[in-house]
Parts: sequence; structure tokens; C-alpha cells
Amino acid sequence: MKAAVFKGAGQPMQVEQLADPSPARGQLVVEVAYCGICGTDLHSTREGPAMLPCNSVLGHEFVGEVAALGKNLRASWQQGDRVCALPFLSCGHCANCLSGRPFECLDLSCIGINAPGGFAEYVATSECNTFKLPDQLSTRDAALVEPLAVGLHAVRVAGLQAGQRVLITGAGPIGLAVALWARFMGARDVVVSEPAVERRALAQSMGATTVLQPGESLAEQFADVTGGTPDIIFECVGAPGLIQQCIDMAPRRGMLVPVGVCEQPDTILPFPALIKELSIRFAIAYTHGDYDTVISMLAQGRIDASPMVTGVVSLDEMPLAFEALRSPSDQCKVLTRMK
Repeated sequence: MKAAVFKGAGQPMQVEQLADPSPARGQLVVEVAYCGICGTDLHSTREGPAMLPCNSVLGHEFVGEVAALGKNLRASWQQGDRVCALPFLSCGHCANCLSGRPFECLDLSCIGINAPGGFAEYVATSECNTFKLPDQLSTRDAALVEPLAVGLHAVRVAGLQAGQRVLITGAGPIGLAVALWARFMGARDVVVSEPAVERRALAQSMGATTVLQPGESLAEQFADVTGGTPDIIFECVGAPGLIQQCIDMAPRRGMLVPVGVCEQPDTILPFPALIKELSIRFAIAYTHGDYDTVISMLAQGRIDASPMVTGVVSLDEMPLAFEALRSPSDQCKVLTRMK
């Protein structure tokens, strides 16, 4: 099969011929149709503690068709079934797996990190973490299930209630997903802070009621447009210093949910959070329930995340498109199409 292979920091991936994967017990092999490029992929391919080994195959936002079946499968699968999957190879029988939380499995491998990923023509998945797609959901739209599940999980972790005011820092794919779900769940105000003009426009098309320019006056701007203070702040950038900025902006007894991945050491001053009695809840990944909800809402046409997709490239074109995403541009979610 063809796959895009990481060759080291500072080097574009190379498309190479690799052996097709074979399904282990309890696994499926999926012929990939689309795989999205994620910020986590970018983090994993630059110098730092999160950098992956040379010759890794990344990609965890994939969708496709079942191509091969392993042994000891619990459900009735057919070759050609359209599927997406949580990018986790897990045991399938521990308490965490059985409760739909495979990210917490003690025998976990993450597809696209320490198991071969979806920037390839084929990828192996755990049957227990694979979902059949309804006929009403297009394969391309299903390529957005993973980032949408991240946003839904963050909103659920926050315990968002209808009528609350929300501030979101960053209008990348995850910030946009949070905005979509916050609006869906009935937030009174969904305010997104974003410096890039193109992404501010995307935010307005995906649920933001107002988009603001970040800066020292952000709290004042929020109060001016909403008439109040944010009940929940979602930090969706992951840059050092932003958690502290959110603490400083938060009102008494507010909620802060960091979602962005910050690879570098960061320092916060706890005293303001203590004085305000803030709640801080970090959010990571998703559950089976999150995937099920996203798939159902997309299939029913109750959410539309298509504006998030700003580019579709072939596998051969992907390495250059991947490198271009390292610099700010008008791109948001770029999908790799395998055929």
C-alpha cells in the first residue's frame, strides 16, 4: 500500500510503498477514503517531547470501508461496510472499554501515534471502537466525526447548560467544533476570539454569535457584546500563557476548560483562581457516546460542519499541504483523499 511516512523533524513526509496491514484478533482493516490533518499531527512531527519516531505513519481522523476481517469478531461485519473509528487499539473487555472509554484502557495503542495511522491506503482498527456509518451520512462528512467528537466531549466536560454565556479562544478546527456544539446545546452567547480574518468568518458560519479580536481588552469586549461575563471559557489554542489569561478574564465561580494541546512548560498564578473559586476541567479525546452522538446528528442533518473543510488533497499532495499548515494561512481542516 501507499502511505505518507514521517522521516524526521524539518523534513516533509515521503509517500512510500509499505506492506498492507493484516487484522489481528478482534480487529478490522479499513480501506481509507479520507483522513484529516490534525494539529496533533503537526505537534508530533516537530522537535520536542511529543515528536514521533522516524518512519511513523500518522493520521487518526480517518474514514473508509472494511477491507479485511480478523478473527473472534463480536459483530456481523461485511467487506465494504462504511466505517469510522475511535483511533484506539484497546483490549475491548476491561471496565473502561466496556463503558465506552477506550482512551482509559491500560492496554492502549493510539492509531497514528504508536500504531500505524490513516495517512495510508489501509489502517487496522479495533472492532470494539469501530462504528458503521448510516446511509444518510456521506463518507466525506464522516471524515469530520473525530474533531467534532473532541469538541462535543469538551462541551460535555464543561457541563454546559442552555442560556449560559461562552467564550472560546481560537477558531481552529477544535475551537470551531466547540462553537458548533455550544450553540447546539443552547448557549445564549457563543463568542470566539481569533486573530485570523478567514477563521473569524468560519467561526460565524459554525455557531459563533460574535467574533472578537484577541487582546488585553477581550474581557471588556465580551461584556460589551453580551452584557455579562462568560460562564465558561474554552481554551482551544494550547499556547503558553493562555490559561493564565483565561483565569484573569474569568468571573467568580466561572468554569475554564483547557482543550488545546500545549507541549511546552507553562506557568500559572493560582491565587486569582483561588480567590474567584474557579473550576478548571481539562478535556481530552472522546468516548463511544461522543462518537455516536456526532454520527447521529450529522446523519440527521442537525449539524453541518462542512464549512470547516477548506481543502482536499491527494495522498501524493499531502506532504506539501501538511508542511503548509505549519504557517498561519486561510486553511482550516484539510482532508487527504486516498482515491
